[in-house]
Parts: sequence; C-alpha cells; structure tokens
Amino acid sequence: MCREDASLFCLLGFLPFLSTVLAYENLALNKSAWQQFPYPNRPWGAEKAVDGLKSALGAFGGQCVISGNYKSTAEWRVDLGEVLSIHYIFIQHRTENVAWDENNYYTARFLGFSVYVSNSTRKEDGVLCFRDSNYTRATIPNPTNITCVTHGRYVIYYNNRTSPPYPAGYDSYAFNDICELEVYGCPTPGYYGEDCSLPCPQKCQEGRCNIVDGTCLGCIPGYTGPACDKECADNRFGFECNSTCGKCLNGEQCNHVNGSCPNGCDEGVFGDKCDKECPVGLFGYNCRENCSMNCGVPGKCDRVTGECRGGCQPGWRDLQCKIKCKAGEFGQNCTESCGNCVQNEACHHVNGSCLNGCDAGYEGTNCTQECPVGLFGYNCRENCSMNCGVPGKCDRVTGECRGGCQSGWRDLQCKIKCKAGEFGQNCTESCGNCVQNEACHHVNGSCLNGCDAGYEGTNCTQECPVGLFGYNCRENCSMNCGVPGKCDRVTGECRGGCQPGWRDLQCKIKCKAGEFGQNCTESCGNCVQNEACHHVNGSCLNGCDAGYEGTNCTQECPVGLFGYNCRENCSMNCGVPGKCDRVTGECRGGCQSGWRDLQCVQ
Repeated sequence: MCREDASLFCLLGFLPFLSTVLAYENLALNKSAWQQFPYPNRPWGAEKAVDGLKSALGAFGGQCVISGNYKSTAEWRVDLGEVLSIHYIFIQHRTENVAWDENNYYTARFLGFSVYVSNSTRKEDGVLCFRDSNYTRATIPNPTNITCVTHGRYVIYYNNRTSPPYPAGYDSYAFNDICELEVYGCPTPGYYGEDCSLPCPQKCQEGRCNIVDGTCLGCIPGYTGPACDKECADNRFGFECNSTCGKCLNGEQCNHVNGSCPNGCDEGVFGDKCDKECPVGLFGYNCRENCSMNCGVPGKCDRVTGECRGGCQPGWRDLQCKIKCKAGEFGQNCTESCGNCVQNEACHHVNGSCLNGCDAGYEGTNCTQECPVGLFGYNCRENCSMNCGVPGKCDRVTGECRGGCQSGWRDLQCKIKCKAGEFGQNCTESCGNCVQNEACHHVNGSCLNGCDAGYEGTNCTQECPVGLFGYNCRENCSMNCGVPGKCDRVTGECRGGCQPGWRDLQCKIKCKAGEFGQNCTESCGNCVQNEACHHVNGSCLNGCDAGYEGTNCTQECPVGLFGYNCRENCSMNCGVPGKCDRVTGECRGGCQSGWRDLQCVQ
C-alpha cells in the first residue's frame, strides 16, 4: 500500500467500514471514462465500468469494460470532472459469472494491478492508493474496496506485464476487464464528514481537508495547527511556519505569511525579509546607500557608516570620498595642476584630462602633443582624406589637402564627390548614357547599374552592334525579322517586317490561331477538329477534317474516298459502286441488293 492511512477490504467482513461510508456518493457514476486498448469491434467500452450496472459479470452481459488481447500494459481511468475528496474505491472485476476462486480463469489477469488518484491523466503525477504484490489466484478478492483518503480528479486502474519473469499464476498479458469501479467521496469540494455537510477549515491549503476528521491536508502560508487556525509565531513564518524571520528594524516580528519586515530593516541588512547582509558596495538602513566608487578600494566601505577603508582615490576627498578636488586641481591629494584644455576649461579632477578635449592640432591626456601626420582637428580625432593629392596628408589644424584632390573628388578637404553627371580629375568629364539617366561613378565614369537601351561599354558610350539591342545590348534581335537578327538597337523592332508566321514589332509572337503566312494574312484550311494550322506554312499538324486532304487540307476528297484525310474508300456495295458522301461515306442512291446500312457494309 502507498499510504499509511490506506487499507484494503473485501466485501465480506467489513460491516463496520460499510456503516461509515454509506453516506458518501459514487463520484464516478456515468462520468467520462477512457481505456488504453479497447477491444476492437465490441460494445465493451470504457464507460461500461461507470454505468452503475454490475449484475452480469461476463462479456455478453453488456455491463463490463473489456480491454484488447495480447497487450503488455492495460490502463483505464475515469474523470471525476474536478478535484474531489475521496474516501474509498470499489472495484468489481470480470468473473464470467463463474465462482471466484483459484480455478476461475480470470483471476490470473488481475494479479499485480494498481490504483492511482491523480490531478492529471498521468498516473505518475498522482498518489498510488494500492499495488498488488502479494495476491495469488486463490487469495485475490473480488469485489474489492480500497480505502484511499485523498483528493484528485482522475482515478486510474493500471496493470502491466512488461518485466518477465512473472510470479506464479500471473497471466502473460495485462487486462483491465472491470464490470464496475465506484469512487466514493464528497461531491462538493471543501466539505467533509459522513454526509459531506461540514465545511473544511478556512485556512486549509486549497480549501481541502481530510474527508473523515476535517483536519487540513496542509495550511496556507502563515498558519499552523490541525485546523490551520493559528498564526506563525516565535520569529517564524511561511509554509508550515518553517522559515525564520530576518533582522527587522528594532527586533520586530516579521509578517507571519511572507516574512517581510513591516517597518524595514536594521542597518547592514536588506531584502523584504531583512535576512541578507549588505553586499559589498552598499551600507546603511535597508542597504539603500552605495559605498563610494572613489574609496581606496572602489565600492568597499563599512556596511553601517559608509566610511572608506584605505582613504580615497586620486581626485577625491572627505571620509566617504564623495567630494571632488577644487577647480584647477587634480590627482592624489589634489596636488597637481591642469594643462591646456579647449577654451581654457578646467581639467578632470582625477587624471587632469580635458573633459571636452584639446584645442585643434593637439592630443594627449593633458593636450600637450601635436597631431601626428594623417590626423587633424580637435583632439586630432579626424583623419586627413585619402582623396588628397597625397593620400592622408593635410594641415593638422584645418585638414586642408596639400596638392589638391584625386580624381572624382572636390572641396578643400577632398571629401565631397563630383556632382551628378561629372567625374574624373577636377570633375571636368561628363557621364555617358547610364540607365534611366543615372549619374555615373564619380571617379571613373562607369555606370553603376548598367547602360541605357542601345548602349554598352564601361562608360556606356558605345552603340549596340548589329544583332543586339536594349539595356547594355544584352538582348538579341529576333531571327524571325525580315532580315534575320537585324533590328532597332534601342527597341528591338525588326526592320522590313517579319518572316512568314510571325507578328509584332519584334517578330517574337506567332500568328494567331487560324492564321499563317506572311503578315499572318492567310487563313487555315480544314484541320481535324478545327485545330489551328502551322503558323508558318498553314499545314495541319494532326491531319485534315473529314472530307478534306492536301498539305493545308483545302482539297475535297476525290470521288471514291471519304473521311479524315480522305483515307477511307467508298463501299463497292453502294447503289453506284465506289461513290459516296465525301464526309460521312453514306452511299448515294442506297445499296446494292443484299446490303444495308448507310455505308452499305452490312
């Protein structure tokens, strides 16, 4: 058994138990049920175990759930609909209406079974109410009552045959053949007692209590006692009063629920519960003050007074090292004087650096060094342009290039590109025919996105050669032009029209269906099923319609022939032998003696 207060009873010999539990309701009756392996194509579903019927204990009585054969596990469960208080569980196994003893075939199926109560559909999440480890075929009781004083939503019946060898008498496979499983307890959460009329104590955890005596199964935080009616005391708080209060201001009792100190913490501690010493860098009441980062050891001070240990760092003074050196002074003990800062500003009180930088042409911590070659301006932070006549060389104060600019650049510092449409040395050259009249590259004049229609080359100054047209001359003139491969270099329009079978300005579109030839002016003949003829020569690709022949299907069938492509012969049994309708083959003038049908072939 899984619980100290759980016990197993047979129906026989439990009259004292029965008188106690008769008042409880069957919580499982007609509730939703499920089984792992239903028996296929039989009316033995999971719901049979909670239908309230258990007078017929065999397969064909229609009152039992029966699981599938040859399975290594068997699981059945009922959903009570919500978490309810349970007292005991009644199980009636299948007997096939045969005496229940060691000779009953079905006793072997149920040996080793378990019963769980869970708040989820997983038995592993719940409470193990019972697991058979001792029964034999001769001793397993049926029906069975299992006392399991607990709370839960799902009652799960489980058996397995997954770890052979099995004890003597065990069936080789697992089953959950149950004729009825009843779960007795209180139908309304938060109540207990024989008639479920007594409300659980108010401070019970989740409002749940023992279904028999009403003792809380646990208290909400801050309370203790069987009825959870006593607040935590003696410097204790929280769940089951297991936590100790921290160091509250003036030794006050902390909150019995969450351990917080109502009036804050004493000096040197912090947190809602005042149970943490000030970390390095903090001091005072509730550790709300920061040790000065200017202490000899930055951020380290007495956690009560905040006094720096080991004096102050350079640039600071006072016990807590929170006051700067006077203007014009810096360094250890504030004994050093500032250098030459921009606009004669005061330097930094710690290291003497100029807070807003140096004058143009100077750099260094104290602004005493001239800019090196390639740099200029305030603090020497700007780079001379690589577009200078001598790349990277300029005046250290103004940045003006010496020797002018390189190709594609202009202005004193050579940092501005040539205007749109210009490129080269001194920006004196003009761009070629770039696509959509875009500006060319300011240095070499190349068109970044290619050439406009009709032009090619690096700078888009070359007209397309014969046979090519369009942007960057990338398109080929159509071979269907009147002069194959010759067209307008901009639009691709064919000069001299199109060859037979083609149309449109670029001669890339075939004649419409039903047309062919030069300028698509000729009409197709009688092609089969009214198909379009070949767009160039008018030939019917799949042959002629009935009654016609010839390359273009324009010739009627000669006398004696009929049908598609005139391939069939008129019957010699016609009234006039070999003479018939050129389309249908119907004999004109009827048939000769002895023959019938329209074509006189029967």
